[in-house]
Amino acid sequence: MAVLNYNCPYSNLIPKQNFMFFKTFWRKKEKQEDKKSVEPSNTDSFKYKTTIEMRFADLDMMGHVNNAIYFTYMEIGRTKYWKHAINWDWKTTGVVIGHASIDYIVPIFLGDKVNMYVRTSRIGKTSFDLEYLIVKDVNGKEVICSRGKTICVAYDYSTKKPSAIPEKEREKMIRFEQLPPTP
Repeated sequence: MAVLNYNCPYSNLIPKQNFMFFKTFWRKKEKQEDKKSVEPSNTDSFKYKTTIEMRFADLDMMGHVNNAIYFTYMEIGRTKYWKHAINWDWKTTGVVIGHASIDYIVPIFLGDKVNMYVRTSRIGKTSFDLEYLIVKDVNGKEVICSRGKTICVAYDYSTKKPSAIPEKEREKMIRFEQLPPTP
């Protein structure tokens, strides 16, 4: 706690009651507890899991993975997922990200063994949702570090407009994720 020195060279410029105001103002504040985050999703509902290779460049000055890098990890996981589960035909129909979000839960540090779960959770006419769980191994148990989501939009680069998800890719997503068929 700082000691107030009323005999400092500038004390004549600051009325004594102002010192007392600040002293009592800060003491009266009650300590508030942080809000608890929503419990993350269970990994049992994910059918795809991949390893994420961490680079030294992913770390920030605090020694943990920088928050922006998590989106890169989601891109890496998404690309591996598409190649494994869907084998998307990029020459016919592109995919752009319409929205991306992430909830940070536990930090990732250099040396952590990091894996990612990816799944398709919704399929619409021109877009579909991918959900991600980034986990690390702690004493043989998976700890969820973050939960993310992207809304992916099928895109026709020649017309520069969204396009319908190709039937072939739609069927592969439904089959791999065992989703109910969409109308």
